[in-house]
Amino acid sequence: MRTSPLFPFLLPVIAFAVLSASAQDRSDERTRPDPALDDAVKAQSGIPFARYGDREIALDLYRPAEKSGPLPAIICIHGGGWFKGTRANMRNLARALAARGFVTASISYRLSGEAEFPAAIHDAKAAVRFLRAEADTLGIDSDAIGVTGLSAGGHLAALLTTSGDVEELEGDGGNAERSSRVQAGIAMGAQSDFLTERIGTLSATPGNPHYTPFLGGTQEEIPETYRLASPRHHIDRNDPPLLFLTGELDDPSTHADGARDDLEKLGIPTGLTVFPGAPHAFLGRQRAFDAAVDVCDEFFSKHLKGR
Repeated sequence: MRTSPLFPFLLPVIAFAVLSASAQDRSDERTRPDPALDDAVKAQSGIPFARYGDREIALDLYRPAEKSGPLPAIICIHGGGWFKGTRANMRNLARALAARGFVTASISYRLSGEAEFPAAIHDAKAAVRFLRAEADTLGIDSDAIGVTGLSAGGHLAALLTTSGDVEELEGDGGNAERSSRVQAGIAMGAQSDFLTERIGTLSATPGNPHYTPFLGGTQEEIPETYRLASPRHHIDRNDPPLLFLTGELDDPSTHADGARDDLEKLGIPTGLTVFPGAPHAFLGRQRAFDAAVDVCDEFFSKHLKGR
């Protein structure tokens, strides 16, 4: 990986990085589960972390087999346009990061067909509070919790990272006495500003399965909801480091230029890594997946283990 020099006027900022490309990257094989991790990582499936009446939301937990706690934790949030996908989609990433010395939690959340925004972020925040409440039992360092996610999950990861004090986004999923703040975030293939012209156009497109079902209307109809759902519009100087990863073939909006500029102005560590030849769902490509694991390990080790 080639990394450019740090911004001379913002030393804490993680520099923009582009991985060197080759023709072989464009025909990369699909990501396969690593059998070597079967003995290196212990898993617990279907742990409930939030309840809404009879509705129960669960997570799968992974931890390194040879390490005891307390360890830093990383929440992994799946994509699927907020209307599809399952926590199993993040199993490969969660296992790979657990093998690097983290406790990882791949979480479910209520999809847009069940409940509109802010239900999904309510669930993500409930997961953070649950990990803190159960930190001693789960072997977690409650002061070192990070989050990552891909696509819709990347948006939720970025929103979780930047909305530590937004009461409207907390929800009532349990453990209200605990903080939902995270100490570092990585957003992959994520939208960070829902008030752009591009998203306004998409939200007004008949049959669009993403923004209107998720948020309950078009950008023109409910601009304040689009603002509330935008990670960029919650950024303040109390936010933790937030890194952005994306595929070279993804839409440039996933570069989060505006959000990164805002973070840089506040001196908050941020940056962008682009995986060459990779699509939007780059975790499905082995070469990009392996590179992403390395980037996540380096970033979270610095900002969670290094605390």
